[in-house]
Amino acid sequence: MIAVVYSGSKTAAWKIANEGKLIAECSMPGLNPCFVEAKTVLQQLNKKITLINYAERIKKIYVFSAGANSPARRKELTETLASFFKFSKITVQDDIYGAAIAACYHQTGVVGILGSGSNCAYFNGQAPEENNFGLGYVLGDEGSSNYLGKIILKHYLQEKLPPELLKKFRKRYDLNRSQILERVYQKSMAQHFLSSFLDFYIENREHAYIQRIIDEAFQRYMDTYLLPMVKQYPGQDVHFVGIVAGNFPDRLKLVAEKNGITINSITKEPIYNLLNYYSN
Repeated sequence: MIAVVYSGSKTAAWKIANEGKLIAECSMPGLNPCFVEAKTVLQQLNKKITLINYAERIKKIYVFSAGANSPARRKELTETLASFFKFSKITVQDDIYGAAIAACYHQTGVVGILGSGSNCAYFNGQAPEENNFGLGYVLGDEGSSNYLGKIILKHYLQEKLPPELLKKFRKRYDLNRSQILERVYQKSMAQHFLSSFLDFYIENREHAYIQRIIDEAFQRYMDTYLLPMVKQYPGQDVHFVGIVAGNFPDRLKLVAEKNGITINSITKEPIYNLLNYYSN
């Protein structure tokens, strides 16, 4: 019996399989070791009946998590999980590693993440090559859901939203300036708060103003991540993974085409491909 985990900073998805068949699944708050303490992870694990029921029977766990981008962070998360799954062999890698496997399997390619965060890497068929991306929601994450959250909040506070969108936003969220600034600058897990506004984009995806913000965010992603990577690794297939890419595939392809790039695949939820990869 195996478990596969794919975790952004906001949510960790768990799939448990036996002899290649999915037998259980659940989700919990993200495992990002940069933001979440071991104690908090263990508290969340102990709330999940599914994981409690299968903890002693799972023999291998493959974890791909945002923030697990150094040996120290991977060791930290491995030890935390091992204290709960005492009979499991646990392997922890960062989320770009999981995204690359989900998109490419054993083939080479350039893989982009557009989820709660953003990143990009060249996958050599075995592992992603190291790069200087992945700067997090303060210094990076262009095109991600937390980046889009920052943009919509800025436009809201600066009264730049069209009247019909402004009315919808106020009705849905009922937030004033002081509440927003407190959530962003004083309370913990600001990136979760920022990412939560992706639903507003999805619900208003046909509005020209929303489409313009999306396109500008994707262009920012192209300039920062994808164009330098494609230049460094010419001729490689280009793949995308993540909830933002998966919810706006047409706009992503349109912006990519304007930059002379063809996207070969877009995978909204990479965990299903990862489960298939490690189950067979």
